[in-house]
Amino acid sequence: MDLLLWGVLPYVSIALLIAGTFWRARYDRFGWTTHSTQVHESRLLRIGSPLFHFGMAFVVLGHVVGLVVPQSWTDAVGVSDHTYHLLAVSTGAVAGVAAAAGIGILVFRRFRVAAVRRATLRSDHLMYTFLLGAMVLGLTATILNSTGATGDYNYREGISIWFRSLFTFQPDYHLMGAAPLAPQLHILFGFTLFALIPYSRLVHMFSAPVQYLFRPYVVYRSRDPKLTANRAERRGWEKVR
Repeated sequence: MDLLLWGVLPYVSIALLIAGTFWRARYDRFGWTTHSTQVHESRLLRIGSPLFHFGMAFVVLGHVVGLVVPQSWTDAVGVSDHTYHLLAVSTGAVAGVAAAAGIGILVFRRFRVAAVRRATLRSDHLMYTFLLGAMVLGLTATILNSTGATGDYNYREGISIWFRSLFTFQPDYHLMGAAPLAPQLHILFGFTLFALIPYSRLVHMFSAPVQYLFRPYVVYRSRDPKLTANRAERRGWEKVR
């Protein structure tokens, strides 16, 4: 079972992610969208969406640092294990709570606003289930580890090493099998979510409008009556009602 869950499932999940993304780009270009419902309701969306997206950005960054950067590297630059965990828990908790609050608002909005509820796809229910599940389990694992409920278990000596071993195609699945239950479930939900990305609205993350940050300035012309007094009157079909 450990071999199946921690030695095979991660590769199956990534394969589905890559294959599904290419399939979606090739055969469903017009469906590659967030299916935005902003036209139906915008007040809750303006609160929940930034909380979720910015929170998730820092959550992903924290996972990358925690799983990819070996403990020997942080020790080499003089960061003690206590300092590292203190920074990881404090920043990760803030980012996780922000992301969880944001997705909670978005889910509430989707079921509370009738027009948004009618625009909900079947894939959305599955996506929200695993997204919320992964967040709750991640926060639970963080709390249990911080309060000592998992004993002296150090994920950097177990889960992180297992994760890095996936890149060498020699997964040390025994390390992951010895991890506490909460992080195990968190990772299972996470890899399942990866496999669902191409088949849900989450696929829009691969087409984020990064170029928006580097676009030219937009020049607006003043509508000051003094500056527009000499303009010719609009013709009939050009007038705004």
